[in-house]
Amino acid sequence: MKKADLGQKIRQVRTAKGYTQQALAQKADIGCVYLSEVERGIKMPSLNVFIKLVEALDVSADYILRDEVTTGSTFIYNELAEQLNALTPRQRKTAADILKAYICNIG
Repeated sequence: MKKADLGQKIRQVRTAKGYTQQALAQKADIGCVYLSEVERGIKMPSLNVFIKLVEALDVSADYILRDEVTTGSTFIYNELAEQLNALTPRQRKTAADILKAYICNIG
């Protein structure tokens, strides 16, 4: 992916989410000037910075890189649903009971 394309996509998601450059930079723990350079295609973020940006924007890396809309949380839900669908009804009930008990105990 070209720097300009990546930067444009990050800017597009940032504005859609209603973040200013300053707000996103603060949320991602990066400099505002650096974010501006990334969005303008001047700099390519390191993998570490890219991950910070994706997490701050709450989108999947796929969405930024390939226009796939699935967010990180949706991916996890879909993965769990696939695993549950592979179980028998009794196994699904047991898994759901275990998950409920676990959630009650961590909260």
